[in-house]
Amino acid sequence: MDQERQWKALRRLRFNRHPAAIHLPDEGKLPAFDGATGWLNSAPLTAADLRDRVVLVDFWTYTCINWLRTLPYVRAWAEKYERHGLVLVGVHTPEFDVEHDVGNIRRAVEELGVDYPVAIDSDYAIWTEFDNHYWPAVYLADAKGRIRHHQFGEGDYDSTEMILQHLLTEAGAEDLGHDLVSVDAAGVAAEADWDNLWSPENYLGSDQAENFASPNGAVLGGRHVYEAPAELRLNHWALTGDWTMQRQAVVLNAGEGTISYRFHARDVNVVMGPSERDTPVQFRLCLDGQPPGAAHGIDVDEQGEGTVTEPRLHQLLRQPPPVTERTVEITFPDPGLRAYAFTFG
Repeated sequence: MDQERQWKALRRLRFNRHPAAIHLPDEGKLPAFDGATGWLNSAPLTAADLRDRVVLVDFWTYTCINWLRTLPYVRAWAEKYERHGLVLVGVHTPEFDVEHDVGNIRRAVEELGVDYPVAIDSDYAIWTEFDNHYWPAVYLADAKGRIRHHQFGEGDYDSTEMILQHLLTEAGAEDLGHDLVSVDAAGVAAEADWDNLWSPENYLGSDQAENFASPNGAVLGGRHVYEAPAELRLNHWALTGDWTMQRQAVVLNAGEGTISYRFHARDVNVVMGPSERDTPVQFRLCLDGQPPGAAHGIDVDEQGEGTVTEPRLHQLLRQPPPVTERTVEITFPDPGLRAYAFTFG
């Protein structure tokens, strides 16, 4: 559905809630979930289970900051509308190798409070059936099994919820009202500081890494002792110490390895985990050469000390204003660390 048609449909929704007055484009049949490699919180959902039900499909992967910031809304919609006939299906399609591990997915589901059905899509079969290309992505299907709306990425929560209300009303739900959910997101789920977000997501593995600044560049696939550059430009990063740059991650081979990054954002997050299960890795963080103090994130204390115990997104910094261009350095005294990506907020 093109953007102009979507905008016109949303405008009609805002000014006329009567189902007969609204026309949402038909985006095709809702694909089945037969390609799931497993399910959490539910037995496998079949076409029969979804017949005559409005369905919200949410594509996610548990380390994705963009999805984490949408989760409060998705949870609120599940809580509010399931009793009115909504079926919410989370489809977990992995981005990084650690996200193929069912144990890691199960732990994330429990820790993040995801209590609706989750289809595990480790082979990308459901992703392919939907021809999806994004995390997060929401698809809304009506009670006839036709997709009527999609939302890629963060934002437009009010519009998505109004369309959801319309589809439920169209299916016969009563007493929905027109009120929209209100969320008070905190921690990593808090909305990004968009006005100060000048640093885009960056991957550390060789497949997608950009702006690597250690002298003489990256050595792909083998051990190498890297040095820090004389200076870092905005959105450039560097390694110091004995690292291996793999396709998806950088792996620390010896102690006292450092990752440095020059950024401009309120929040700094890193997707990282121990190389070996149940082998925690400690780290210390400096912001412009000093402990972070009040700028520390959830996973770091004021002195910059933290521990990596599992593969997930770690919030390292949440700065109070004013937000300026700064350099973060993360040093690991011991080997055994895998780092995948920096994200910002």
